[in-house]
Amino acid sequence: MPKKPEDWLEVASPQPKTKATFKLFLGYAPGVGKTYSMLNEGIRRRGRGEDVVIGVVESHGRKGIEELASQLEKVPHRRTEYKGTMFEEMDVDAIIARKPQVVLVDELAHTNIPGSKHRKRYEDVQEILNEKIDVLATLNIQHIESIAPVVRNITGITVRETLPDWVPLMATETVMVDLTPEALQNRMRRGDVYLPEKVEQALGNFFRRGNLIALRELALRQVAEQVDRSLENYMAAKEIQKNWAVRERVAVCVHPGPNAQYLIARAARVARRLDAEFFAIYVNTGREQREEDGKSLEGTLQFAESLGATIVRLKGSSIADAIAVFVRDKHITQVIFGRSAVKGWKKFLYLSPIYRFLRESPEVDVHVVTRERD
Repeated sequence: MPKKPEDWLEVASPQPKTKATFKLFLGYAPGVGKTYSMLNEGIRRRGRGEDVVIGVVESHGRKGIEELASQLEKVPHRRTEYKGTMFEEMDVDAIIARKPQVVLVDELAHTNIPGSKHRKRYEDVQEILNEKIDVLATLNIQHIESIAPVVRNITGITVRETLPDWVPLMATETVMVDLTPEALQNRMRRGDVYLPEKVEQALGNFFRRGNLIALRELALRQVAEQVDRSLENYMAAKEIQKNWAVRERVAVCVHPGPNAQYLIARAARVARRLDAEFFAIYVNTGREQREEDGKSLEGTLQFAESLGATIVRLKGSSIADAIAVFVRDKHITQVIFGRSAVKGWKKFLYLSPIYRFLRESPEVDVHVVTRERD
């Protein structure tokens, strides 16, 4: 039946917004350009006709940031007295009452002054998102809770303000604002990041080249993990069974025995050469196990973990079937099996699970490692 004109108008009319978007600008150090990028995004959106406001932007006296911020409407901050001093914080209630389409929020890990509506700024953002207002926000990698101790070990500096790991994972889109360590140090020397009197001290401490290289690596890995998770979610939603080998993942099948550690060491070298995620899999088939085999297995798994493997314990009546399911679910790209150098009918005891796995598994490279008997 042909559609009536009013039916076409209904399709073409804007649909009610069901969920706000949260775009995160992630950096590896102050000065890489997160706030600058966020402001430019806000200005572009306003140019497209969107209603954009600034919730909070920390300029730290940088003229370039102040000039960009002056081009957007600012929601007045809420003033709070604490221990006899007046402080300004982002006013969540005023933003919600204003009802913009997009709000800009700098320094997501910031801790609010006691007496504020929420303890942390990311909690302010949660409330804003719940009101179906899009948020553009900034964050440095060292403020993620699980990464802060690593940053302390690298730089010797304790990060006081952190946020839970799940917060950046909630972002609809994550943009890494990147700059080479050399370019960042040059920005520092020009006075684009800190006041001139602080530059040399900063370059000799947090902003040492080695520190910046390590922090940049942490940020790149964080973004890669989020992209990887997005791809997995997309493939699951679209029911894509084929293995898209965009990232190498190596799995080694572990068993108690004298050659197990040799097999794991070989697999670890393969994973290192490919810069791949590394998994050590043990399948419990429910069969009774000798006490010495149990001890041998635990030692083998500890050895695998010491070489960087993620230990995976599976249950199933068929070793081949259990591994095939894991390989499919985790998008493993290379699987490594081991077998002893035996002759005659005994060799089929080692090869039959591998043959079954090849029948049941998705597209994956299979390596069979043989060690000669001592």
